[in-house]
Amino acid sequence: MPDQSERPQIHELVCNGNTEEIAALVARGADINEIDGKFKFTPLHWAAHHGALECMHWLLWHGADHAIQTPEGWTPAHISAIRGQDSCMQALSANGAEMNTRDNKGKTTAHLAAAHGNSATMLTIFRKGVDINAVDNVGWAVAHAAAYHGRLACLQLIVKWGGKLDLIDQEGNIPAHLAASEGHTHCLKFLVCAAASASSVLNARNDQGETPKDAAQRYMKDECVDYLNAIEFDLQHPETSENLAYPGHVSAAKGDLAYLQMLVDTGVVNVNERDDSGSTPAHKACGNGKIPVLKWLIEEGANMLLLNNAGETPRDVACRFGHLACAKLLGDDIEIDADGDPVVMLQDESRLDLMLGKNSGPEQKAEAKARALRKVEELTNQLEIAKLNYRQFGGELKEDVYKREMEENKVRVTAELDAQLEYERERREKLESKIDVLRSQVHNFTKQLKESANKNMHISRENEALRKTIKEIGDKSSRPSTSVTRKKKKTKPKAGVFVVRGVADHGPPSSYDEHVVSRPSTSKATSKESSRVNSARSTSSVDISSTNDKKLSSPLVNKPTKSAVQSHNQDDIKREEKEAVSEKSELSSGSSSESDSEQLLSKVKNKIGSIFT
Repeated sequence: MPDQSERPQIHELVCNGNTEEIAALVARGADINEIDGKFKFTPLHWAAHHGALECMHWLLWHGADHAIQTPEGWTPAHISAIRGQDSCMQALSANGAEMNTRDNKGKTTAHLAAAHGNSATMLTIFRKGVDINAVDNVGWAVAHAAAYHGRLACLQLIVKWGGKLDLIDQEGNIPAHLAASEGHTHCLKFLVCAAASASSVLNARNDQGETPKDAAQRYMKDECVDYLNAIEFDLQHPETSENLAYPGHVSAAKGDLAYLQMLVDTGVVNVNERDDSGSTPAHKACGNGKIPVLKWLIEEGANMLLLNNAGETPRDVACRFGHLACAKLLGDDIEIDADGDPVVMLQDESRLDLMLGKNSGPEQKAEAKARALRKVEELTNQLEIAKLNYRQFGGELKEDVYKREMEENKVRVTAELDAQLEYERERREKLESKIDVLRSQVHNFTKQLKESANKNMHISRENEALRKTIKEIGDKSSRPSTSVTRKKKKTKPKAGVFVVRGVADHGPPSSYDEHVVSRPSTSKATSKESSRVNSARSTSSVDISSTNDKKLSSPLVNKPTKSAVQSHNQDDIKREEKEAVSEKSELSSGSSSESDSEQLLSKVKNKIGSIFT
């Protein structure tokens, strides 16, 4: 392949098959016949090389010159023949391209097509009316090129179109010499069978005096040598060629179906009977093209996979002798040409090469496999070009209709999915807004629950503290309460009027009260003195109370006056107050707890009231 940097832009566009850009480039003034610098190819040459059929049509319609030759003398038709671009060859032929133009070696397009095994392209060339027997500079005809390169399909096509197989080159070689020297056994078999007589091929000598057998021996082509020896034996022993001991084979070879049916029905012969060469009646029928006999043998269940001594099945024999209708009947894929004749293997040459050369070595099989792969690639490329050309003319293939329907369905489904997606998006937004509201409510409820839990915990703690406080107050108030009540009972004077007898006047009560009240605050007596004073006071009060009882119970006591009673009551009140103050001062240490308890009790009551409110 040439360096892309050396090719002009229009050549690059042709290689890429971009027709629209080619048209735009030519409209801007580009030369439609511009020649590149390395291979001296024109855009038409590159279109033939790459099989760009659409570009070739455009170039031919706009006046591209199809007669320009490269330094090797190749026109676009030569390139199409070499590359096997049958569609391009047809386009060139339809636009008046010359098929008999020779290159520098004197080869025509048919020579190049035969050498490269492009039988379909060669068929297009033959239909143009070229000289099949034209020779090149070394005297090779088209048959020589096909035999030398082992192109059996091309040889069959040459024979069909009237080509000669006994032409000699400058060294006196006929095509059989070239096929034998190169070891193409399948081509050699066909040349022997297609010749006027087998002896004319076996006894043909070149300028060096060599027969095809000698050429095969010189180049050590053992398979060809074995085949030629077998043919020579048959020629030298004609009595064995048609052995009357095998009447079924003779009738099958002659096409005498009635006689063959009689032989099989009477049990004289078997449909799979073999002769000395290992052939069955089916081999004889295929070798002579007797289709009715072959059909009857197939219906009778004859085995079409049996091999003769040469390792050939009946289908192989039919292909070797060119009886393509028999090959098709046995399951081979063939094609019918415009004349209505079967042209099997014309476009599947590599398959026939592999089939007829199955007893050859692994190298030949690998080569045939590679040729088959190349043929598949070429046909695939041609199919794509034909599709592009059909679309260019406004045609629409089934795959295009299917593709368009798929695109429309894809657009429709996409629109439906977009609408559904939009609906789901809106629905999701609504749900998310509802979720946000619910989340806020949950948050508020959680907060309220936490607050109420904290409040309940606080209340429970306060209740616990209150219970403890009440318990402590009960414990503290239970001890001094009895003594205080007892003391109050002892010191509380009884109501009524009493007269103190034999007691000096101590002055007004106020002085006594002051004396009594001030005593605990000014005196620093010990606890023993305070107890003595308390005991004296208690005895005096007892004496007074007892005296008062006696006075009241006595009938001799005079009824006191109203003023005396009032003054006495005032004195009693003042005395009681003084006593209470003195008791309070004396019991300050013990009674302080009572006052504290009362204060705590009042606080507790207030808290309980606030809680219930």
